[in-house]
Amino acid sequence: MGRGNAWTLWRTTVSVLMIGVLALPVAMAGARGATDDFSPGAPGLGDSYYPWYGNGGYQVEHYYLNIRYDPATDRLAGRARLSATATKNLSRFNLDFVGLNLRSLVVNGEDASWTRVGGHELVITPERGLRQGRDFEVVARYDGVPRRVAGALAQGGAFHTDDGVLFAGQPEVAATWFPVNDHPRDKATYRIHLTVPAGLEAISNGRLVEKSSSDGWSTWTWSGAGEMASYLATAAIGNFDIRRRTTSDGIPILDAVDVKVGHKADRALGLEEEMVDFLGDRFGPYPFESLGGIVEHHKIGFALETQTRPVYDYRIFTLFDDAIEDSFVVHELAHMWWGDSVALHDWRDIWLNEGPATYAEWLWFGKHGLDPPRKVFKSLCAEPADSKFWDLKTGNPGPENLFDYEAIYLRGAMTLQALRRAVGPGDFFAILRTWLRENRDGTGTTAKFIALSEQIAGRSLSGLFDRWLFSAARPADCNGVAGRVSRDSSTSKILRMSQAKL
Repeated sequence: MGRGNAWTLWRTTVSVLMIGVLALPVAMAGARGATDDFSPGAPGLGDSYYPWYGNGGYQVEHYYLNIRYDPATDRLAGRARLSATATKNLSRFNLDFVGLNLRSLVVNGEDASWTRVGGHELVITPERGLRQGRDFEVVARYDGVPRRVAGALAQGGAFHTDDGVLFAGQPEVAATWFPVNDHPRDKATYRIHLTVPAGLEAISNGRLVEKSSSDGWSTWTWSGAGEMASYLATAAIGNFDIRRRTTSDGIPILDAVDVKVGHKADRALGLEEEMVDFLGDRFGPYPFESLGGIVEHHKIGFALETQTRPVYDYRIFTLFDDAIEDSFVVHELAHMWWGDSVALHDWRDIWLNEGPATYAEWLWFGKHGLDPPRKVFKSLCAEPADSKFWDLKTGNPGPENLFDYEAIYLRGAMTLQALRRAVGPGDFFAILRTWLRENRDGTGTTAKFIALSEQIAGRSLSGLFDRWLFSAARPADCNGVAGRVSRDSSTSKILRMSQAKL
């Protein structure tokens, strides 16, 4: 995610409630007609920080969303069709769904019974048990005024703007506008239809494959964003200027800029092709078939790597100088590799998203006459051993510190520079490219990244990763390296401005 709890209490409450639900005998709670071979799917995937995020017993293959939104009332009416595969014999299963009213639910063409637990878990009992390995389809109709929920970084979900709505957030957002298996482990493809009053634009992930109008409404159909984690799905409805162009490799670029922003974002967004080429030289080919961004004239408080089309708070392009604007854009584009193409398998591994995206900023700076990674590393190593800069474990910061800028972003990037110093640039970039190639469209863990690094380096690196990821102390690697840089240097300027609050 870009730089930039009651929810935790709710999840704790749900865990207690769900234990009671799971204790029901299968004969009582299972699907009608099911045998003793059928049992409920788990109400969570067991994430280290958010154990009740996502659901077990099935994998979603595709979401087909048909959303109608009226900004005059902020009311959403939706129809979601999910194609999934059972990974066990299911008597019932859960979806994540919050705030909206469920009007009907059908599983494999038959009405299913359902109940809601804790305001977020939708517990579904189909008419017949779902056999392991078999595909099944869920169709839900729902409506209401979508809302925001408290997330780790900021409020996520529906941001109601003066002319529409934006759906964005991390790790919480998807369940506020469609029923979902809400964890990055269950990636799926999407086709999103957005119906809005004629005259408004409706932007989402991937390519615009169709647009039609009827009776004062327009429908925009988006598809082709690739395998996607649920929090990366977005929709932005409002008055946008749409700028289209194509890269030299034939990748279509579509930027949607709120009309109130005017041309203030044009310079930085105009670098998207150059940035993607630059990152591709270091990480491997751009992993998707479309590219672009959404700039919303609303104080959302962050930028986010929504797949193929990152979302930006307009103040990024009005408060900062060119170098900082560029750092936000290259950071979010780097996430197309780190976080989108290869998603985290567990939210504890968030440094594997944010560290490389921040390191991409440092690489970009070095290419354009500012301080390269080694100088930024040197500057940060000068932080005293008793500084709070070293207080958290980068590889296990805790859910309350999921997006701590110093521990996750800066020290995550420092971990990569320490790895580069240890193995040399050849092996270092081979590690990055191999990781992204072998895990494309999937997920990755810290343990797997360490194992790959050791395989390519041909030696143990456990000491290095223990120091940088799993110790709350200034690593010995900084000894003899640290040196203060001038307060007027590009490094100091960038680091100060990068920590400014939106």
